[in-house]
Amino acid sequence: MKKRIRLFLCLVLIALTATARVMAQGRTVSGRVVGADGNALPGVSVILKNTQRGTTTNAEGRYSLPNLPADATLTFSFIGYVSQDVAIGNRTTLDVTLQSDDRSLNEVVVVGYGTQRKVETTGAIASVKSTELVQTPVANVAQGLQARVSGVQVSQNTGAPGGNISVRIRGTNSINGNSEPLYVVDGIQISNSGGINDVSPLSTINPNDIESVEILKDASASAIYGSRAANGVVLITTKRGKTGATRVTLDSYYGVQNVNKKLDVLNAAEFAQVENETFKNNYYANPSSLGEGTDWQSIIFRQAPIQSHQLSINGGSEKTQMALSANYFNQDGIIINSNFKRYSFRLNVDHRLSDRVKVGTSILGTYAINSGVTTGNQSIGDAGVVTGTVLGAAIGAPPTLKPYREDGTIFPFGEQANGQYREVINPLNYTEILNQTAIRRTLANVYADFNILKGLTYRASFNIDMQSALRDTYSPRSIVNKSDLNDNSGNASKTNTNNLALLHESILTYSTTFAKDHSLKFTGVFATQSENYNQNQINATGFPNDATKNDALQLALNRTVSSDRNKQRLDSYLGRINYGFKDRYFLDLTARIDGSSRFGANHKYGLFPAVSAGWRIIEEPFMKSVSWVSDLKLRASYGITGNAAGIAPYQSLATVSANGSDYNINHVYVTGINPSGIANPDLRWERSAQTNIGLDLGILNNRISFIVDVYKKTTRDLLYIKTLPLSSGYSTITGNFAALENKGLELAANARILDGALKWNVSANATFNRNKVLDLDGGTTQERFVTTYSVLQVGSPLGLFKTYVFDGVNQTGETVLPGYGGTVGSQKVKDLNGDGTITAADQIITGNPNPNFIYGFSTNLSFKRFDFNAFLSGSQGNDIYNASRLSFTMPLGQRNMLQGVVNRWTPTNPNNEYPAPAQGGRMPISNYVVEDGSYLRCKNITLGYTLPRIKGIQNIRVYVSANNLFTITNYSGFDPEVNTYAGSNTQIGIDNLVYPQAKSFLGGLQITL
Repeated sequence: MKKRIRLFLCLVLIALTATARVMAQGRTVSGRVVGADGNALPGVSVILKNTQRGTTTNAEGRYSLPNLPADATLTFSFIGYVSQDVAIGNRTTLDVTLQSDDRSLNEVVVVGYGTQRKVETTGAIASVKSTELVQTPVANVAQGLQARVSGVQVSQNTGAPGGNISVRIRGTNSINGNSEPLYVVDGIQISNSGGINDVSPLSTINPNDIESVEILKDASASAIYGSRAANGVVLITTKRGKTGATRVTLDSYYGVQNVNKKLDVLNAAEFAQVENETFKNNYYANPSSLGEGTDWQSIIFRQAPIQSHQLSINGGSEKTQMALSANYFNQDGIIINSNFKRYSFRLNVDHRLSDRVKVGTSILGTYAINSGVTTGNQSIGDAGVVTGTVLGAAIGAPPTLKPYREDGTIFPFGEQANGQYREVINPLNYTEILNQTAIRRTLANVYADFNILKGLTYRASFNIDMQSALRDTYSPRSIVNKSDLNDNSGNASKTNTNNLALLHESILTYSTTFAKDHSLKFTGVFATQSENYNQNQINATGFPNDATKNDALQLALNRTVSSDRNKQRLDSYLGRINYGFKDRYFLDLTARIDGSSRFGANHKYGLFPAVSAGWRIIEEPFMKSVSWVSDLKLRASYGITGNAAGIAPYQSLATVSANGSDYNINHVYVTGINPSGIANPDLRWERSAQTNIGLDLGILNNRISFIVDVYKKTTRDLLYIKTLPLSSGYSTITGNFAALENKGLELAANARILDGALKWNVSANATFNRNKVLDLDGGTTQERFVTTYSVLQVGSPLGLFKTYVFDGVNQTGETVLPGYGGTVGSQKVKDLNGDGTITAADQIITGNPNPNFIYGFSTNLSFKRFDFNAFLSGSQGNDIYNASRLSFTMPLGQRNMLQGVVNRWTPTNPNNEYPAPAQGGRMPISNYVVEDGSYLRCKNITLGYTLPRIKGIQNIRVYVSANNLFTITNYSGFDPEVNTYAGSNTQIGIDNLVYPQAKSFLGGLQITL
């Protein structure tokens, strides 16, 4: 009986357990999801945690999920709201309230001498995070900004490794001065010339060390930097240590680069035929037998490796945080013998001595070696000038000649073809010339923070920027034709440059709230900085051989030395007041007084004020019922900033010079000194007055956001070189005579399209800027030619092309108009005024190098462990003056031509584009070489995969990336993103065969321990 009872009880227990299990497995949970305001949230993702099972809420915010186990946890997530994990327990009904995710509004952005919550900003400030900067493999932080921020035009002036970048924030703001923005790296101020052959100072900063970049675009944001802020300010913040476990990160990639495009030129057979026609002889007896000949572009271009390896350590305790990194970057250029190599380290330490005192340091050290080749000749002329660089020489090199001797040494052209081409240079000559710059740079900052009273802090900051550079050049004897070797063959130089910049800043900040809804912050700063520069150079010619290159200059027959030194100082006093009410109304007042040693005695000090206000309309009661709008803020600002970058030290003083002052007295060579500059006690900085109105809009819980800014900036007292009467004893004077205007529209949009297992974000921006010359020299001059084809014109944009109008080729029987050297078979231009003669009166504006708008677009997707990113940039409506096309479509003899010359004019082929060969002939400067420079470029595509977690390793990600994958353009040159006169404000959009950008493919590995 007992056995039967036990058996019965066991069967009951089993049945109850099975029933409970079935009931638990079959439980259906339903409910409603609302926001903090009680309104239903449709489309909320409801997922059984750690599974792919789930559903979404309907239009009333309701959901239902069947067959859930008793220990189930549901994850509720929705864009713009904080996700929640909720255990269901014994419940079958589960209602959830999601809180708005205000992290984007509470995000802290860096501003001048402090930080602000994003919600408090009233100026035009854009932020770029480190993940965006290093999405593409860049040697220069400015490259990472390209097309990512509205209102910022970044031009890759040259594709050379370590090459310079030009940045224009809201247009070009100067004529003779510098239009590059001020860069502030952890409080240390640095400048960039933008010059085409200069090594960019930004190349000495490792982009992987950067935490974020903020761009201060309008005057209210940048006026805090006063006399150096007219061109905008770029604040660069490096990564600092974080409290917590120590993290070790390895970030490494390796790839290859290739030239995007080659220009089609004549082959050997075609070239030989043109040569015979040009010189009217039969030098090449059988041109067709020569075939393709030498492909010079294939010889100078190569597949070039690029690599970067960085090791970072980050961590710290509650008292001390540290970030340490070391990086090695090595980029070979796609032109042989060009290279940029950088070794860098960074150390950031923050330590809290007590509750009231905190100290820290930032040290950034770099050693960079740039080996360059000459490209982009800045003298525009015929093919003889253009071929003065490696690319021009490669285009113009006769394909009938050889690059190397049989022993592998370079074969000078004067030693081939019976000396027929002794005036033409083997392009390999330029790759053999030593042109190397070694740069050592240290940026260091030491600070101490003191909490004096509640809300009152003081920071003492001491910054130093030390830079030394050694430039080595050597042009060897081996590349000279044997018949041209003489006592001066072989030339070399060594140039030592040292810069030391010291900056001290005392920053007092007081922050408080009162009457519950009011916030007030005051910032006062005293800053003093000094800069010292010196340069020593020795030049030498006439070496016995190439064995020592430029390492034994004492072997040269001729040597000259020169030296230079200057110093300058800037003292500043500034204050800023930030007021806020209920996170609804904001008012910012800023003023800075700068005193500079650069300026004239009558204008040593200048005042730079600014005011801005913000109205968060979304916080108004009448907006509460507009549920689809999640953020709405109106901003307005006005301010004055300065530009001192165009004034070198001592320009306000009367100066003397030893240059050009040499005399022969009694057969003795004497160096004299003569007056070189007239004093100008009224010389002062350029001043920009800027008005900005902006709107920030977020809709659908900030799922979609827009930023719109409209601005107008008028820059007066522009530095301009004015011609003086010869009776003055001087030819020119530099003064504040000219004026410019920039006005524009900036648009930016971001959208989080998907936020579930598949995440998809997109962003886009566009900038429309129009500039206009308001005055040149006080109304005397209305137009001035900067070159033979570009002008400054009052009432018009900078850099316009003014040329004749191309009108085909003079045909047999036509009347050839006088005035430009035209002949039958040569290109002709239009007689626009109908006077029967070609004169300057027939020149008109035929091109504008300023784009109608620039734009960028990026998209980011992730699914499970995969991530995909794509980034495109473009420019629309700008023209390019293709100087190389002018040079290589006129058959002058001895130099190769572009492929189109195959269809040149002859009496039996009345072509209306390519002229007939003519020794010593010239083409008129016309819009024949003005081309549309619009383009759309795929800057980057990256596909990554994060591996499943391995014990002891936090994260492993591998990725592949393609950069400059394709470019859509009608431009016929190497690259539409080009400007030979890189740092110039007046010579814009000119292509004289600049080093082209490369297409690259690489693979990378990121490991975090």
